[in-house]
Amino acid sequence: MDVLMNVFGIGIDVVEVGRIASSLDEFGERFAARIFTPKEREYCQSKARPELHFAARFAAKEAVAKALGTGIGSEVGWLDLEITRGENGEPILELAGRAKEFCASREIVEIKISLTHARDYAAANAIVLCGA
Repeated sequence: MDVLMNVFGIGIDVVEVGRIASSLDEFGERFAARIFTPKEREYCQSKARPELHFAARFAAKEAVAKALGTGIGSEVGWLDLEITRGENGEPILELAGRAKEFCASREIVEIKISLTHARDYAAANAIVLCGA
């Protein structure tokens, strides 16, 4: 069965890894807990360079907020967006709280994300798909 979907929005974001590393160094768990879910923090901290993975997730959340047209604020919060990994390691966006309500009210059926990072930068793309 074919399902017809429309593009609701697209978003992209690039983050300097050093900026995230500085925030983690200066504000520690207070910063991390405000932006990242416990599952995200556990995953990132398990890596040799956690700041790369935190930066990629930060960029993904910004890209999704841009694609939704909301930014981060009253309709979508940082912790409403969780980046997990699928069976093959692909990034998956999990919605909660206000973001889940926002998407349901607009018949958004899927949000695809892509992450990348290098030594100094992390980037993410998001595409939001809604029903016909």
